[in-house]
Amino acid sequence: MNEIETSLLAPGKFGVGQPVPRKEDPRLIRGRGCYTDDLRLPDQLHAFILRSPVAAAKINGFDTAAAAAAPGVVAVYTVFDFLEAGYRGQRCKLPLVNRDGSKMHAEPRPAFGTTDIRHIGEPMAVVIGETLTQARDAAERIEVDFEVKPTVTDPLEAMADGAPQVSGDYPNNVGLDYVFGDEQAVAEAFAQAAHVTTLRLVNNRLAVVAMEPRAAVAEYDAEREHFTLHVGSQGVFGLKNTLANDILGIDPAKLRVLTYDVGGSFGMKISSYPEYAAVLHAARALGRPVRWRDERSESFLSDHQGRDSLYEASLALDADGNFKALKIDMVGNLGAYMGFVTPMIVTLNIRKNAPGPYRTPVMAMRSRSVLTHTVPIGPYRGAGRPEGVYIMERLIDAAARETGFDPIELRRKNLVPPEAMPFAAASGLAYDSGDFPRLLERALELADDAGYGARAVESRARGKLRGRAIACYLEVTADKVPEMGGLRFEPDGRVTLITGTSDYGQGHWSTFAQILHDRLGVPFEQIDLLQKDSDQLLAGGGSGGSRSVMNSSLALLAAADEVEAKARQWAAHSLEAPEADLVFEAGAFTVVGTDRKVGLLEVAEIARNTGPVDGLPDDVDASLTVEGAPSAFPNGVHYCELEVDLGTGRVAIDRYLSVNDFGTIVNPMLTRGQIQGGIVQGIGQALVESMVYNDEGQLLSGSLIDYSLPRADDVPAIQVEFVEVPCTTNPLGAKGCGEAGATGAPPTVMNALLDALAPLGITHLDMPATTEVVWQAIAAARPAQAAE
Repeated sequence: MNEIETSLLAPGKFGVGQPVPRKEDPRLIRGRGCYTDDLRLPDQLHAFILRSPVAAAKINGFDTAAAAAAPGVVAVYTVFDFLEAGYRGQRCKLPLVNRDGSKMHAEPRPAFGTTDIRHIGEPMAVVIGETLTQARDAAERIEVDFEVKPTVTDPLEAMADGAPQVSGDYPNNVGLDYVFGDEQAVAEAFAQAAHVTTLRLVNNRLAVVAMEPRAAVAEYDAEREHFTLHVGSQGVFGLKNTLANDILGIDPAKLRVLTYDVGGSFGMKISSYPEYAAVLHAARALGRPVRWRDERSESFLSDHQGRDSLYEASLALDADGNFKALKIDMVGNLGAYMGFVTPMIVTLNIRKNAPGPYRTPVMAMRSRSVLTHTVPIGPYRGAGRPEGVYIMERLIDAAARETGFDPIELRRKNLVPPEAMPFAAASGLAYDSGDFPRLLERALELADDAGYGARAVESRARGKLRGRAIACYLEVTADKVPEMGGLRFEPDGRVTLITGTSDYGQGHWSTFAQILHDRLGVPFEQIDLLQKDSDQLLAGGGSGGSRSVMNSSLALLAAADEVEAKARQWAAHSLEAPEADLVFEAGAFTVVGTDRKVGLLEVAEIARNTGPVDGLPDDVDASLTVEGAPSAFPNGVHYCELEVDLGTGRVAIDRYLSVNDFGTIVNPMLTRGQIQGGIVQGIGQALVESMVYNDEGQLLSGSLIDYSLPRADDVPAIQVEFVEVPCTTNPLGAKGCGEAGATGAPPTVMNALLDALAPLGITHLDMPATTEVVWQAIAAARPAQAAE
């Protein structure tokens, strides 16, 4: 490391629990990052995708002659070429069943496209040119013969008899009709309830808008019949297998996937996309590298989108305010295709997360997954977790208003106490750890909730309404998947960590190095990380569902155990002492009762340079696969105070804080940044963001001119604190944190806004509560107040 890099690090403070800066930051802030679009390969070609200008149509044919004859054009391929090539499609493989017991039918999404257009921007053809400009210009010369068909973009309308069919595979456009829970027990609880609160809620559709648009560069070695794909992703191992098995129909050994720096993803870059099939096809056909890069406006049509679901939800309470049952009837808009994990978002993930940290005894849920003529939905930060928490927290505040309970007290009395752990939740899961009441009290203390009344009076004196709210969230991280743990001792004295998760901004390099430094005493600055080369991995679940630290730490700690065991044999040989007499501590083996010792890095060098020795391993490296860590239950409390300008409807967030239990925290600085970023995304969903389609399936918010994002001046300083209650489901005791900010923020902001507007009699708004929406609600409420 150079002088600037070492100056960022406090010497000796590299272990678990220390706020160590990200190892990659000095390189990135100097502009020395390498993203997919930075690659320049010899003799490369450029791809441009011709996309559908309509949301539903039948393609009869193409006239590509003029495009093929344009300057610089090397090839033109249409959907007919990809269908003729026999490529397969990516499908959802989850073992979900319908309410009638039948298995979910998972229609595959075509590798590139089909003759039946299902959404605006769906690929129809790809032009390959010597330059991108030549390819783009030539695409305008393609003539497409298609018949425009009726469209449906509203999921409720899509289920109606006679509605336009998105796919012939799904009558009434319903891809899955999922149910969970004991409906009879829930019905009895509602019948006996002293009060029932019911809400109809909308969870708005979002664009992901990662800072780095998607890009891909494909190569093909004809002699080896081998592909290489350079692409931004959330895990090269999974993407490689999807492309090889589900798209190309080849032996996975014939494909290598490489990922470099990734400028954000939030779930969007986890899957395969039609553009990847396009460049792989062209590279093989033409024998030259082919590159493609999305443009910002194009990404609104080509990237999968997030959220978009409707709910009718009810909460039953007894006379003392105890929660007795939860009932959810929802419709999830899947868009034009059933994504490879999308049905899980609107079924399993909402079911697992809706009960939250509360003692609700029973729940029942029905979820219909519906296809529409809109861009497909996929995972977006939280992927069902924010939706589930949003339902419950909005219900609790509404119940408090209707029954006269204080919303904080209503939550306090229904939280699961720590002595109840392990707790069997209504979701069917068992919470292993947590101290939910402690987090609530800590959040109220930090927020100075006792002083809220005075602040509200001061706001009113300035002609503004102040509101405040809390939300108690508990989310369920992704379930276990096989993960690789590898440790390789290099000839130059450095140590390489190898694991199948994938960093796209989280800071894995520092985090995993801290874990290894703690476990084996390897100097922090001598640790490197390898994640993004599929040829180097035995397994890899990628990064998603807040499981990276849990899964990779489990694998890396298992690898560290193997390293210690192998190194112990070499240390005993070197020190001429029995293995039983050696103690391993602080990165060195010491003979008990003496000062004789040898360091781990020295042992690795001895093993490498000594050559084969009977009875000793060839080296001290480790390479293994573990089953993966089961789900954990990160939880916490968000607190928000905001002001509403009565004249304009503008909402200004005055203070925001979050107290979280993520179990053992490896790096509090990076964790704090994760939560702050997620909160900003949640604020964006609550107040400004929304993807809007008209009835013809045309996207009305298809650029950053029309799609609003939260700005720096929309967000206050966000305070993030931690209460560590280690979990019991992985050796580190970590619970995951990546999605918690986006999970807790939307209901907290919306409930605070409704609290502010309560004096005007406004009791319901849906997201996004833009300035215009709030102003219209205020304007409508004032005449009603005057009439009273």
